Amino acid sequence: MLSQDSLAKIDREIAKYPEGQKRSAVMAALRIAQEEKGWLAPETIEFVAGYLAIPPVAAYEVASFYNMYDLEPVGKHKITVCTNLPCALSGGVHAAEYLKEKLGIDFGETTPDGLFTLKEGECMGACGDAPVMLVNNHHMCSWMTKEKIDQLIEQLRAK
Repeated sequence: MLSQDSLAKIDREIAKYPEGQKRSAVMAALRIAQEEKGWLAPETIEFVAGYLAIPPVAAYEVASFYNMYDLEPVGKHKITVCTNLPCALSGGVHAAEYLKEKLGIDFGETTPDGLFTLKEGECMGACGDAPVMLVNNHHMCSWMTKEKIDQLIEQLRAK
């Protein structure tokens, strides 16, 4: 189900916790599985649960609670826009509307070419940098004007 490389990464995460506490590595294990597979299909979540010796529902609870986990296929570049109140008051809603218009999709949708998925996100802890966006769960983009959004889209298209 997962490559030996991914299993080795999960084993390194498990080793960070006391004996018998594999469950503590569930978030990291799901992240590693998602990096390999692109999203978390039910059978992937079940595999991770089995590997950690926890009930599948325990892994599913984590995967369905946090918005960094994708329970359905996403585009090559997932852009999550913070629209919580501080970001909304500082242009987050306008940035989101501009992205929707530019990409021709709404939140929760993927462009027909499979390049972009747009998500609405919760607070990213960078309220002073609003509006903020997170690309593929790893790259934070701050002070996103229309010009910066255009640059970001072009950079991502080129990858």
